[in-house]
Amino acid sequence: MSVYDYSVTTPKGETVSLKDYAGKVLLIVNTATGCGFTPQYKDLEEIYEADHEKGLEIIDVPCNQFAGQTPGTDEEIHEFCTLKYNTRFPQMKKSDVNGDQQLPLFAYLKSQKGFEGFGKGPAALAMGIMLKKIDKNYKNNPDIKWNFTKFVCDREGNVVARFEPTADMKDVRACVESLL
Repeated sequence: MSVYDYSVTTPKGETVSLKDYAGKVLLIVNTATGCGFTPQYKDLEEIYEADHEKGLEIIDVPCNQFAGQTPGTDEEIHEFCTLKYNTRFPQMKKSDVNGDQQLPLFAYLKSQKGFEGFGKGPAALAMGIMLKKIDKNYKNNPDIKWNFTKFVCDREGNVVARFEPTADMKDVRACVESLL
């Protein structure tokens, strides 16, 4: 199996097969409009603008599973992102990334790259403290922990990296560019 065996849905209800992106590097991210990590939309757009012509696609999946930080409709989310961050990459229908209603794509991504920690620094420490209150066993399961978890897939559809929201966006960009 590869990422190409999955699909996502657009806000208009159209199914998009990830096979349509065969041969491209994919950056798949669950996002939110009201999160402390929301400014990462700026970084994502910069990466997209720099590398889209070289074969990068970003798949943005808004998700409201983390503290209700994406309360709007798909249309409101899209409007926010395009007006505030001038995003041009494809945005999909708001969906779950954990639990019984999760997108099968995210179950696959998590099976390929599990949680390996938040790294170091104040944001990483804060995330660890917060999650320990929610799930004492959070370190031992592959679930998405928060908004702006990113998966990078190579041109063959293999999941090669997972970046938690606390990861430096320069590291995300370096990973993407190493695959182009």
